[in-house]
Amino acid sequence: MDITLVEVAPRDGLQNESHPVTTADKIELIRRSVAAGLRRVEAVSFVNAARVPQMADAEAVLAGVPRDGEISYAGLVFNERGLDRALAAGVDEINVVVVATDTFSRRNQGCDTAEGIARWERLAARAAASGLWRTVTIAAAFGCPFEGEVAPAHVLDLIERVAAAGPDEIALADTIGVGTPDRVRRLVTGLIERAPDALPRCHFHNTRNTGYANAIAALDSGVRVLDASIGGIGGCPFAPAATGNIATEDLLYTLDRMGVDTGVDLGAVIDTAAWLGEVLESPVPALLGRAGRFPAAAVS
Repeated sequence: MDITLVEVAPRDGLQNESHPVTTADKIELIRRSVAAGLRRVEAVSFVNAARVPQMADAEAVLAGVPRDGEISYAGLVFNERGLDRALAAGVDEINVVVVATDTFSRRNQGCDTAEGIARWERLAARAAASGLWRTVTIAAAFGCPFEGEVAPAHVLDLIERVAAAGPDEIALADTIGVGTPDRVRRLVTGLIERAPDALPRCHFHNTRNTGYANAIAALDSGVRVLDASIGGIGGCPFAPAATGNIATEDLLYTLDRMGVDTGVDLGAVIDTAAWLGEVLESPVPALLGRAGRFPAAAVS
């Protein structure tokens, strides 16, 4: 079984960090990710810099990243202006978020869920005409910080509605880390049934220590694309306590031990996480860098 990891530390990771990170260090994080073998990178977000100042230098970041034809760079886009910027900056993919609940959608995007779907439809049409890979992410698919439980039937209905615009990929996001494997299996199975033409993808947070179990449940249910963040950094600035993306290195350790091929060099990712902790002036949340690999690497 081969799977693809989407490295999201440069976007979803850094957007929630209070410590300022220079454009040069963002580019270096992406360069190191690519050197480790990651081939899809969610690099930037084209959003209002007043609301997410960590992403204010999106164009400068994309101007400095490695480009060899094999790497696909994604940008998060919320509106027409964001898509204009993304196209001008030369992204390969766009990711448009539709939030599963009205309350969170209004706080995150300034509109309700229905308008979020309408925005996605408009952006999807323009992006398709420009030849971009189109991902739509259903955020808070497993629970909302403001409205609480999100009914699976509601999420399945949203899947059908966003699928009508012909996405290349539909991602289910556990934005606040409340999902459990049983819910993951149910929603992923429903996603595959209701949107058979879209690639299924999942985005998990480990806020309540269920993220890795959820990732394996997603793989067992047919997902072949998983998001992860080097060092386990990140979260959503508009959701209280939405911390803890699953860490790329911790997930890789599990997958490597299971014999799952990702094409990513675990040692290089561990080294990058250590470097990132120095940049942020704080140890990263991931555990593998502390515990080490098993069996331990031979000393030459």
